[in-house]
Amino acid sequence: MGRKWGALVLITVAAGLAGCGGDGDDSGTEPAAQQLPQVTDPGPFFGQCGSVTDDEVAKAFGMPPFTGVTRNSVGCEWETAGIGGPSVTFSWYRGSPIGRERAGSELIGRPATDIDVQGHPGFIASSEGILCELGVEFGGDFVHWSVMYADAQPAADPCKVARDLAELSVSRAK
Repeated sequence: MGRKWGALVLITVAAGLAGCGGDGDDSGTEPAAQQLPQVTDPGPFFGQCGSVTDDEVAKAFGMPPFTGVTRNSVGCEWETAGIGGPSVTFSWYRGSPIGRERAGSELIGRPATDIDVQGHPGFIASSEGILCELGVEFGGDFVHWSVMYADAQPAADPCKVARDLAELSVSRAK
């Protein structure tokens, strides 16, 4: 019985190895799991919060004073009423394709439109006049501004706020 099991194991292993071999197609394409990520040159430096001050964000947003400001290595969030309330968010994505962010916006019902910010391509997407997100591409990097008025009466057009803040960030990039 031991020899039969041994033979069965050898046959199974051989079949498995044969399945891992090439299929004779030398088209030069690799399976997705074996493709290496594309390396791109880094974009400019944006500084903390996209080089935009709390006062500049507050003025553009036009809502009551912020109750919370979060800063970390990849961005900032300004909130007027805690999580889920009116807010402005800046994110800086290094080595990440902007298309993924754009596709995510479109998947949740916010069709994106192409824009240009000071010679840099990007997109803008909004939802019912209460939320707007804007991304600007810099080679393999991009910056992203999101303005959300939530259930509050918008103090300004969220896409104008996002555009104004993006313009400031882009003009101050180094």
